[in-house]
Parts: sequence; structure tokens; C-alpha cells
Amino acid sequence: SGRFHPQHPVRFLPPPYSWAGFFTGWTYWFCWVVTGIADVIAISSYTQFWFPGLPQWVPALACVGLLLTLNLLTVKLFGEVEFWFAMIKIVAIVALVATGLFMVTGGFVSPSGHAASLANLWNDGGMFPHGMMGFFAGFQIAVFAFVGIELVGTTAAEARDPMRTLPRAINSIPVRIIFFYVLALIAIMAVTPWREVVPNKSPFVELFMLAGLPAAAGVINFVVLTSAASSANSGVFSTSRMLYGLALKGDAPTAFGRLSRAAVPSRGLLFSCVCLLGGVVLMWVIPDLVEAFTLVTTLSAILFMFVWSLIMLSYIAYRRKRAALHEASTYKMPGGVAMCMACLAFFVFILVLLALEADTRQALIASPLWFVILAVAYRFKRKA
Repeated sequence: SGRFHPQHPVRFLPPPYSWAGFFTGWTYWFCWVVTGIADVIAISSYTQFWFPGLPQWVPALACVGLLLTLNLLTVKLFGEVEFWFAMIKIVAIVALVATGLFMVTGGFVSPSGHAASLANLWNDGGMFPHGMMGFFAGFQIAVFAFVGIELVGTTAAEARDPMRTLPRAINSIPVRIIFFYVLALIAIMAVTPWREVVPNKSPFVELFMLAGLPAAAGVINFVVLTSAASSANSGVFSTSRMLYGLALKGDAPTAFGRLSRAAVPSRGLLFSCVCLLGGVVLMWVIPDLVEAFTLVTTLSAILFMFVWSLIMLSYIAYRRKRAALHEASTYKMPGGVAMCMACLAFFVFILVLLALEADTRQALIASPLWFVILAVAYRFKRKA
């Protein structure tokens, strides 16, 4: 029916662990708000393809208004919109990979004189033309690209047969990454040498422009725009539900725990969309969309690493305190605790990298402010 009917009563965690749920829930909400702001900025950038003179805040405001309207109507509409957004993305990426392969095998030569070839992946300075630090600098956006991967695990509570569907979903992730991410990047870089990539333009659109298909370029620009809108739509959906869950646990104002006649947590939805308008303000403060996007995506990556770290620490605690239940599991995480420790060490490594780059250091310095705000809010909550 799409309505919220908790199957189990809400269980309040005793101190000192109640802070973890409070910090995780609100940080996860803020993560998706920040991610939504990044998507709104991206949508404004893509709109410049058709309307280069349009003020950047106009498409951002229109996007937030559209997402709010769609999510207020019905829960079912969210699923329908996401299905078609996903179908559009899949068809577009397949077309991109096929076009790139055709240009490589057909001997395409760019206007600058570079021939489309797989050799472009390692020519013109080698695989690491800016050294290893140039390679590591890309880790920030790579971490941001994996935002939302934890949703695979959270669906276990709502899946009809999690013992069968969850392993299939998790095991298919590497295959999907290879095809939809790695192959798409190879197609782009094989046609366009890295020196010719324009930072403030979509490489997907530029590839079809080089292929002599300006109409297709417009279609692909629409595709990447819908992709960003899909991510923002997921963010709006998840943040409103997170506020609903926090309200039920007493970690958020009770108003967020009320549903509309359409069984939608409308007040949490309105609050999240108002927060998304922060993207409009940010674009006014920082007119350079690339700089604003880097700042927001870095902050999102930092906060998501915090949430992922708490998930892994919870797993380690679960194995220690519920060893029998873990042993009875038929689908265990490869590597167990050792893999968790490796992931936590990798996150520390990422934080060090963010501190070394000027364009990501600002977000790293600002991120502790969020946890200070949470600490103050939690202290007031405990006294209430």
C-alpha cells in the first residue's frame, strides 16, 4: 500500500549507545541533503547546454519544486519515476559504449588530430601524467560515486526473500560497475585524450558531438540531466523517510512523524526540500559550478564515510556480541573483521588525501562543524 506500518515496535537503545543512532540518522539525512544539493548544481550546469544565458538559480529552483510535487502526490509515483529514469540511463550508457567502440574501430580522428584508440589510455604522458598524486586526487569523486551503495543492505528489511535477493543484488554490483562505469570511462578516454577533456562540460555529451551527432548530444545531455534528477529524487525520498524514522524514535520533532492523506511524510519532505534550496544559495555565493560541485561532493563523501564507518563498527560489535547468529548466517561478508579494518584504514587514507588538495581541504575543515551541531543537539535532547 506504500503506507508506513512498522512491523516491530520501536526499541530505544540504552546509553551510551543511543548517541550512535542519533548521530547516524541525522548524518545520513544530511548526507543525502548535501548529495541532493550536488545534483541540483549538476542539473543547473547541464541546463546551460540549451540555455547558456539562463540564470543558474532558475533550473535549480524548478528542479526542487518538481521533486517536491512528485513526492507529495504518492509513494507509487516515486517508484514509477525511478524505473523510467533507470531505463533511460541504461539505454544511454549502452549507446555511449557502442558509439565509442565504433569510433575506435572506425579510425575516428578528433579536430586536434588525435586518433581514437585504446592507446589514448596510456599515451600522452602515460597512465599517470600528473604522477600518483594526480591519480589519488580522483579518489574524492570516486568515493562520491559510490554514495548510496549502502541502500542494498537497508532493503533487507523490506525484501520478500532477502536470503535469495540480497546476495544476488550484492554480487551483481561489481559486474554493473565494470560495464556501466569502467567501460563508459574507457569509451570516453579512448576517443578523447585526457588533455582535451573540458571540466565544465559533460564528457558524455562531448563524445556524441565529436561523433557528428549533435541531436544525439542533446538527447544525452537530457539523459545525464535525468540521471542527476534521479539521484536528487532518491535523496528527497530517503531524507523524508529518515526524518520520519527519527521522529518515531524521539530523535526528531514529532511533526516529522505525521503522514499526509497520501501516506507521505509531507512535513519531513517539505523540510528536506527547503534545505535543498541551499544549492541555490551556494551557486549565488560561488558562481563557478565546478568549484561549488567539488565542495559539496567532498563534504558528502566525508559524511558518508562516517556513516559507513559506523556500519562496519556495528558489524564488528555484532560479531562479538551475537556470535551464534553470525555463525548461522548463510551469506557472510568476505574477510569479516579484517576487511572492516582494511576499509576503515582506507577511509583514513582518503581523509589524508583530501587534506592535501586545496579544492577538497575546505570541505574537510568545515565538516567537523556538523558534528559539533549534532553534539549540542543531542545534549539538549538528553536534557529534554
